[in-house]
Amino acid sequence: MKLKAAWARVPEWGKAFLLAIALLATAHVFILRWVTVRSASMFATLLPGDLVGVERWPVWTGMDRGDIIVFRDPVEDDRPMAQRQLLVKRIAGLPGDEVELRNGMVVVNGHRMPGPEHATALWAVRLKVGETATGVLKELGLPPDFVTGGRTLIDLPLNEKLAGQLRKRGDVASVTRHEADGGTPAHIFPFSPNYRWNNDDYGPLRVPGKGDTVGITAFTLPLYDRIISRYEHNTVEVSGGDLLVNGREATRYVIKQDYYFVLGDSRDSSSDSRYWGFVPADHVVGRAGFVLLNARAVRGQTESRSFIAL
Repeated sequence: MKLKAAWARVPEWGKAFLLAIALLATAHVFILRWVTVRSASMFATLLPGDLVGVERWPVWTGMDRGDIIVFRDPVEDDRPMAQRQLLVKRIAGLPGDEVELRNGMVVVNGHRMPGPEHATALWAVRLKVGETATGVLKELGLPPDFVTGGRTLIDLPLNEKLAGQLRKRGDVASVTRHEADGGTPAHIFPFSPNYRWNNDDYGPLRVPGKGDTVGITAFTLPLYDRIISRYEHNTVEVSGGDLLVNGREATRYVIKQDYYFVLGDSRDSSSDSRYWGFVPADHVVGRAGFVLLNARAVRGQTESRSFIAL
């Protein structure tokens, strides 16, 4: 009754304001929010500076392989969830999928997956003597600080179409495909000499799903240690050669939530599941659905670019 009486004393404009705030908060939590792309890991599907609409309902209704998702950084587990930075990547593997990269091509459950339409890799771009990267970066939609210093040989995320565009420029001497070194196991998840993977030849690796029972041994623990100890909040110890979970000897563990394996569309410029492992379902904010504001428009370029179909 007191609450009803207090509401009755609120002027009509005040009621309208409070209702608007409540509707905005509800939409933010359950329907839609927006984020700004900060890196080039999804280039050229998404450009640094793009303002992206994030659909919240797929968190509850489910997501599909190939969806672009926004999630909290799983590595920043020393911070409260709301304070972790947001990342944007594409789902390559759903819970239960077996994911593998063969010479850079994604294979899921034994089937080769088509690459994203606008996917890019590192190319070496040589500028003509006396030229700077300013014009090249502007044409690509990359921020001015993407390349620092006055270098004439720069690495940029390109595909065949973008490389062809740059070759026509008067300030560019040459554009050639950059050969990446593939990375080393010491820098590749699960950071174990037992898994001789790199960023182009990776796996096969099964993505854990809720209810899965996984064997945990000295060989497999690097795959699941972070899940068990960080994401699902158990203590993991080794005592006298035995593996203990919450103080009890364990050879198996039941996964408590779903996980995803994600990759950036700019594969050579992306820190993703190859480098730090799985994305827990409770870290996912939503699915990137459309571009609200295009970075090219913000920078005064007239080219329009719609979001690709997911």
